[in-house]
Amino acid sequence: MTVTTIEKDTEALTLTLTADFAAPVEAVWELWADPRKLERWWGPPGYPATFVEHDLTPGALVTYYMTSPEGDKHHGWWRIGTVDAPRGLTIEDGFGDADGKPLTDKTGQLRMRLFEHEGGTRMELFDQFPSLEQMEEMLKMGMEEGLRQAVGQMDALL
Repeated sequence: MTVTTIEKDTEALTLTLTADFAAPVEAVWELWADPRKLERWWGPPGYPATFVEHDLTPGALVTYYMTSPEGDKHHGWWRIGTVDAPRGLTIEDGFGDADGKPLTDKTGQLRMRLFEHEGGTRMELFDQFPSLEQMEEMLKMGMEEGLRQAVGQMDALL
């Protein structure tokens, strides 16, 4: 499996996922940079993502929704912070309303890093929560397993 570890730190309010791929850094970066490729792995199986706006420029807003097996749409957004192609990016992320507009009451900070590791690429996703309550809520919603399943789909695309 792609995902090697997921570590939760309730004191630091972080969740860190580490995954290894038998592919070059540039190929893994493309799974983030190309919205059609991103749609094929962002979200757990059975909840395909559709990226409406996708621009990895600092300050840009990325919007998407995931469609449940019942057809319900769950909107999300990213505000791009920094971009260091093809090595990493930082984003503020959160939920969106029914029109896809950002809801700002529940946001987090995500940092993604890519680096060469044992002939392939290691990806680290570092998610910082604003409060213990929000971290616990996201974990209860299945974030840990959903993230594991989503990232687990990346190998097939490489």
